[in-house]
Amino acid sequence: MPFSQILVMRLLHFNNDGEYSLTQFFDDIPPYAILSHTWGLEEVTFKDMKKGNGISKAGFDKIRFCGEQAKRDGWQYFWVDTCCIDKSNANAVKCYVYLSDVSIKKRKATFRLSKWFTRGWTLQELIAPILVEFFSKDQELLGDKRRLERQIHEITGIPLLALRGTPLSHFNIEDRLIWAGTRQTTRGEDRAYSMLGICDTYMPLIYGEGEKNAFRRLRKELGKYII
Repeated sequence: MPFSQILVMRLLHFNNDGEYSLTQFFDDIPPYAILSHTWGLEEVTFKDMKKGNGISKAGFDKIRFCGEQAKRDGWQYFWVDTCCIDKSNANAVKCYVYLSDVSIKKRKATFRLSKWFTRGWTLQELIAPILVEFFSKDQELLGDKRRLERQIHEITGIPLLALRGTPLSHFNIEDRLIWAGTRQTTRGEDRAYSMLGICDTYMPLIYGEGEKNAFRRLRKELGKYII
């Protein structure tokens, strides 16, 4: 998700009674983990969490998984895009990648073909956090970014140095845009918006402007006609 300036940060908290609650922060944001995934049917929304009826939706399993995994790793707070609204995760300390189309039994065959590697927003969630762990749909750990870096490099074309945390400023803008390649987003504008963090730039998100206009504004922000 875009690493833009934020006014409010909403995080999920795994309470001692086993329930989940949303906590709002304006500053002094605590360390937190994030869930990276592809959207499916019956995702839990912000409205669902506020009303307390999200548990009945199929998407709640991913939220429960992220909360329990974060707790095991020692983090009280976690972030899931479907219900936290705010889409900035620049301060995340760890990212859990939930691959809904990868099974533990067929991991070698299905990992490379996962649709997660084809989505626009997941690019930043792969590169930005130092700690990234991949889980199968069975919620079994497949490995972390460092252990799987060779496979990830072959799938995405992203240099190993970038996957290892080398500052993005060491790579030129043209190369960073190539990493996005043919990744797709549900909304056309998001193909441009999902590159903001990778390009280390900011511009307002104007949904409805269309993909062409979004890229025109991105070119202006970058100061080059390179797209």
